[in-house]
Amino acid sequence: MAITSLKSAMAGILNRNKRKKEGVKSFSEKRSTEEAVERSDLGFKPVLVHKIVGSVGKYQEFDSRFRLKEDHEPFRLKRIKEAMLSGKNLQPVELYKIKDEYYVLDGNHRVAVAKEFGWKEIPAHVIEYLPSQKTLQNILYREKADFEKKTGLSDLISLTEVGQFHHLLKQITQHQHSLEEVTGTIVSLESAAGDWYKTIYRPLVSIIKRSGLVKSFQRRTLADLYTYISFHRWQKGRKKRKYGIGLDQLIPPRMEEFRAKVMDKKESDFPEMKRGVTAFLMINVETGRENRIMERLFAYKEVQEVHFIPGDFDILAKIVVERDLISSDSEAIGQFVQNRVRRIQGVVKTQTIIPLSSKRKENRKSSIVN
Repeated sequence: MAITSLKSAMAGILNRNKRKKEGVKSFSEKRSTEEAVERSDLGFKPVLVHKIVGSVGKYQEFDSRFRLKEDHEPFRLKRIKEAMLSGKNLQPVELYKIKDEYYVLDGNHRVAVAKEFGWKEIPAHVIEYLPSQKTLQNILYREKADFEKKTGLSDLISLTEVGQFHHLLKQITQHQHSLEEVTGTIVSLESAAGDWYKTIYRPLVSIIKRSGLVKSFQRRTLADLYTYISFHRWQKGRKKRKYGIGLDQLIPPRMEEFRAKVMDKKESDFPEMKRGVTAFLMINVETGRENRIMERLFAYKEVQEVHFIPGDFDILAKIVVERDLISSDSEAIGQFVQNRVRRIQGVVKTQTIIPLSSKRKENRKSSIVN
């Protein structure tokens, strides 16, 4: 028991010593790695404290948690703590930024205290160094940085494909012109961007999120899907899109019409970006397995009815598959048949019929269902 406690104590000491030796990140090393030469003044802005990871000149004086490596607290650090606790406004810190990381040029002690006190943000003057290495990640970052500088939409939109921020900037510019026509006044690009984000981007992203569409595109972001859908719907034109007519009913053909449609709606009232697709599936099976396969089919939630029939096929099943509105009916049905039905042991052959229109009785009245 004593040996175990001793080992634990020694491990704690070694870990503390390791943290002290590690220190915070060096700006010069990061700048050299990224070949960051071009500077851009981002002005004064609040910065998330947890994103401040290093120092320009004093990175050796602080451990990996931005605490002074010395055991005693210098008078300056105590004075800053007292000032912060009293609510006194301190000067903004000076930070250098490379990608999503910040390095302290001036204000290391203020940052150390902010981290110790658990502050979420700290006021700062930020100079950004843009990476020049021609990697995909850096190209995307430079495009994002340019978009954020023009629009003021910082850390809100993340894309994974090169060239897509251009489409979003074009939407914002169009929205800027629309706002100017309505108000009869000059509207800045930043003001238009803020309104676009609130009244167009976020509502459509909420609809996409509720649809569960991102599960089918796990390497893409919600912003990627927004850009794809909105570009094909509002910019490329309806004649060239490849998805079904359901999207026409959900999203108007013009961006400003969509804005007007969702303007007064709560998020819970947004339309669902899903629809059910009905199909009839005829199946040939091995002799003697009919009942067992019928039971397997009926256990699937997508299967509404199962029938044992005479003729060229053995089983007839009615299925209703839920699909998102950028996929085709045949894709949704095909995936279910391929991934579920054809993998059942004993299934020999299938044939699928997707009705173009249907007629069914509801409360003794006939209705046409397209």
